[in-house]
Amino acid sequence: MRKWIAVVAVLVAAGAAALWWSAAQGEDSPRAAVLHTEATTGHYAPIATRALDPEPLTVGEIFPGDTVTSGGVTLDRKGTEALTDCAEAVWGSAQSAVAGCTQALRAHYATPDGRISGQFLIFNLADSTAADRLVTALKDGGFVRPAPGTPEAFDGSRSWAYARALGHYATVSWVAPVGAAAHVDLTYPQLAVDGLTLVIQKRLI
Repeated sequence: MRKWIAVVAVLVAAGAAALWWSAAQGEDSPRAAVLHTEATTGHYAPIATRALDPEPLTVGEIFPGDTVTSGGVTLDRKGTEALTDCAEAVWGSAQSAVAGCTQALRAHYATPDGRISGQFLIFNLADSTAADRLVTALKDGGFVRPAPGTPEAFDGSRSWAYARALGHYATVSWVAPVGAAAHVDLTYPQLAVDGLTLVIQKRLI
């Protein structure tokens, strides 16, 4: 947890120099203003391919609770979706990067006051090479689409995201202020949503 907090702090310091927000590539979907990416590691060798880990993901497995919490900040789960056409969840160069993907599960979250909205996605890809490829595509001209139910005032220009390859899976956590609030601290909301990646550890056992 300390490592994740440190990473988020670095992202804040990096700010606009780190990454960008745009409606580029002819797309009108937002992307993260600050994006951190992480390639898979040898830790995930037991699930490096779908052949080694053939059991499909389920919504109940990935989103086991109605809320996610970190640092005293809680976000409520507003809805879930299971896609078999992974291209529906992404745009730009990420669409070609999801070739061979069999599942994309996503959930929409929001704080009780509605000031922060977020989502978590996981993609079931053929192998770790494909997962790394998708993570790279998310910072090179493509990104995920907002989940159903995301408010129109979701402010992508101030949003944070974390994209990880975990064996043959790729995950994206993405949070943003809603509306024009002067200052919203996204540190703990990001950690709360990104904490859903931990459920994949159970597949290593």
